[in-house]
Amino acid sequence: MNILICGATSAIAQATLNRYAERASHVVLLARNAEKLAAVEADFKARSSADVSSVCIDLADHVAFAEAVAQAADQLKGFDLALVAQGSLPDQVRCESDIDYLREAMQVNTESVILCTQTLANAMQKSGRGVLAVIGSVAGDRGRASNFAYGSCKAAVEAYCSGLRARLMPSGVQVLLIKPGMVATPMTAGMDLPGPLVSSADQVAKSIEKAITKRRDVVYAPGYWALIMLVIRLLPGFIFKRLNF
Repeated sequence: MNILICGATSAIAQATLNRYAERASHVVLLARNAEKLAAVEADFKARSSADVSSVCIDLADHVAFAEAVAQAADQLKGFDLALVAQGSLPDQVRCESDIDYLREAMQVNTESVILCTQTLANAMQKSGRGVLAVIGSVAGDRGRASNFAYGSCKAAVEAYCSGLRARLMPSGVQVLLIKPGMVATPMTAGMDLPGPLVSSADQVAKSIEKAITKRRDVVYAPGYWALIMLVIRLLPGFIFKRLNF
């Protein structure tokens, strides 16, 4: 199984990769932090007999990313799984007052994700196979007062994946959008999260693995978030706009 991971140093990406330790034959890891990337590579090599390589790259550099994908696709003759997992969790209040900060957040969470997704889609379409999995968020379901900057980024990713999925359907490439809820990761460390609703990266990875196997279009991770977000989406606007959450 040939696997490529963008944003390989994220907790969810690592947990997902580890679930394929026994099935992976070739793995390509991409991230911008060289030290963390080397640690992820070493950890996975200890778990798996797969051929593992890593590329330290700024995923916002679409030219360099396209070159890296083209080289990997040529060497491996395509990917069975590509996961787009990069992202950041910006501070909402700062996004409202610091436009440069907001722009950077949108570049990381929208522009970079969409450009990487499309680049991978082009490569995978040539081989006519594989699952292209993209990490979105439940935050993209409806803009909330507490995180609408982040949520709008994820909503854009969801819309792009929806259209791309339809576009690629005849090609044999499956586009999976992953929508995690609250997850205990370094990115959320220090945040005051409601304990009963917080899941681990491994719980999310388990949902991702199941969705990939079943070739799902969209998966809430864990699954109970589908019901939670259904309720939130159904709230009338005159009520929803008064909720500060």
